[in-house]
Amino acid sequence: MTIVIEARSVTFSFGETPALRGASIAVDAGEILAIMGPSGSGKSTLLHCLAGILVPDSGEILFDGRRVDAMTETERSSLRRDRFGFVFQFGQLVPELTAAENVALPLLLSGVRRTEALRKAYGWFERLGLDGMEQRRSGELSGGQAQRVALARGLVAKPEVLFADEPTGALDSLTGEQVMNLLVAAAREQGITVILVTHEPRVAAYADREVIVRDGRVNLPERIAS
Repeated sequence: MTIVIEARSVTFSFGETPALRGASIAVDAGEILAIMGPSGSGKSTLLHCLAGILVPDSGEILFDGRRVDAMTETERSSLRRDRFGFVFQFGQLVPELTAAENVALPLLLSGVRRTEALRKAYGWFERLGLDGMEQRRSGELSGGQAQRVALARGLVAKPEVLFADEPTGALDSLTGEQVMNLLVAAAREQGITVILVTHEPRVAAYADREVIVRDGRVNLPERIAS
């Protein structure tokens, strides 16, 4: 397998509080990896460093052979816009936009014409069981519907890596299973690498592999039985 993204001996502190203490991890292309750990262990900080949202205090982040931590903010922004996708715990939809416009947003930010971006966005609604929801705004959607819109937004531009931070944390168990089934099926179909932060074993069970973060360090990976 080819390693697509990697952290090497990464440290990061929030002021005087260390969050990562030499964390190292390597993720293969097309792999679905679950990062687990207790609250405050550093798992979300590690994801944010891998995604170029945070710059580590020391160590290296490599994506496709390039040092993400050595990039300028403009370069990291372009990377997040053009090659990465994101799904967060509470969806974080733009309330002023319709569901279709929210899905199309990554394409619009990349310079795709509005008509084409919306055409691609609309293609996700039937697939995710959201027919008829295209013109609704986030306040008119249930939690599960909003999270499926957020998932479509994360996948519409066919990113190379999808970062998902507690994507089912605000959902009931049945809706969470629906979202994870959709996420995994879409990622497999498109060959997308997924890095998933969760504290729930039932969510981690969808991954190919899990690692445990404790006290800012990554424990040896455990293979999940299929």
